[in-house]
Amino acid sequence: MVPMLLPRSVLADLELRLGLPTPGLRVVDLEVDLDPLDLVRSGASSFGFAGFFASPEGRVVGGIGAARRLSALGPDRLVSVDASTSSLAPGVPLLVGFAFAEDGPSGPDWEGFAAASVVVPDVTVIREGGRSRLVMAIPPGSDGRSVLTVLSTLDRPEPPRDFGDPEEAVATFPSDYIGLVDDAIAAIRSGSLSKVVLARSVLVRRSVPIDAFALVGALRDAHPTSWVFGWQEGDGVFIGASPELLVARRGDHVHLSPLAGSASRSADPEQDRRHGEALLASRKDRFEHEVVIADVLERLAPLVTGLHRPQTPQLSRFPSVQHLATPITGTTSARILELAAVLHPTAAVGGIPRAEAVQFIEKTEGIDRGWYAGGIGWADGSGDGEIAIGLRCALLRGDTAIAYAGSGIVADSVPVDELDETRLKLRPMLDLLS
Repeated sequence: MVPMLLPRSVLADLELRLGLPTPGLRVVDLEVDLDPLDLVRSGASSFGFAGFFASPEGRVVGGIGAARRLSALGPDRLVSVDASTSSLAPGVPLLVGFAFAEDGPSGPDWEGFAAASVVVPDVTVIREGGRSRLVMAIPPGSDGRSVLTVLSTLDRPEPPRDFGDPEEAVATFPSDYIGLVDDAIAAIRSGSLSKVVLARSVLVRRSVPIDAFALVGALRDAHPTSWVFGWQEGDGVFIGASPELLVARRGDHVHLSPLAGSASRSADPEQDRRHGEALLASRKDRFEHEVVIADVLERLAPLVTGLHRPQTPQLSRFPSVQHLATPITGTTSARILELAAVLHPTAAVGGIPRAEAVQFIEKTEGIDRGWYAGGIGWADGSGDGEIAIGLRCALLRGDTAIAYAGSGIVADSVPVDELDETRLKLRPMLDLLS
């Protein structure tokens, strides 16, 4: 017999706490022994929305259903949705996601995904410090019993099966990426840009549907030092294991660690060390990295005091690729979405100058980035939160997946090397899908 997701004693305790409907949003919570991903895997098909976010620092958030949803588009979209969350109590959990472009996705692949969304899930499980807390958010006028009824029908998910395709998954590489890089280098050498990040996508068709949140679990196991996420809108799910934090805020402390400059990994420790040393010594990669750091510091300066950064970058290593990284810390009274609004898009995913780079991307790249290179994470009513950049990712729908990767282009870039860099970044996701 498959065990229930929540024991009857927990369901009974929740029912006792629901009380009568009230005019405003309210929450009830209690400690549970439950992995947030199990909540999402079990309940995602019963709700139109599900979200998951795991930080390498150990905080994990999973939510199903939408007790309250806020969406906005345009240049002030993040400030707009944040203004609607500032009145919420600090204990109300929020899941946050937004697209690369300020007006959001433009094509049918990203149907259901807004330019910016903040969701208060009906049910959230938050795990931190080895303890889990379940939070039910009850909208105005509701007694919450309909959600409780659905919870009572959910079983604990079975262990994920093999993710491979019993036949052969077919991958399609539609764009002339080397030609795009050539165009970008020409624009940079003409003086109109200093750096631009160009992305490409790969379409994978499988013979069987993809279990999206089981795949998220595999990403979490394989990438414990990454920010792992999944966001479901209807039958579309955006998943990934991002190496890069856009920004995090706890109390008045803010931190981030921008990445730019990449090199491959090697199974041979000595060869891997040489790859890293060559990256640290690379004039091209150090220039690309410093452009990103200088831009981030300039944008944060009006909101953050005591900004600190080491003078030289360090190596941040992931399974297939290593990057130059520079940790940045400071003190702020700004809320997490205010910080995200001034930083996005960073030069690590857009370019320098920002407006000209984004215009070049929109004109020449030829793909709908959607939420790729946007942001995804959690927040709360106090303004704390953690938002990762949507990288090393794929959009899943049924038996198809679109995986995304990009590379930063500067004047000294070599087109074939930039193509190889995107292959390194795509490899973990494509291996998992196929």
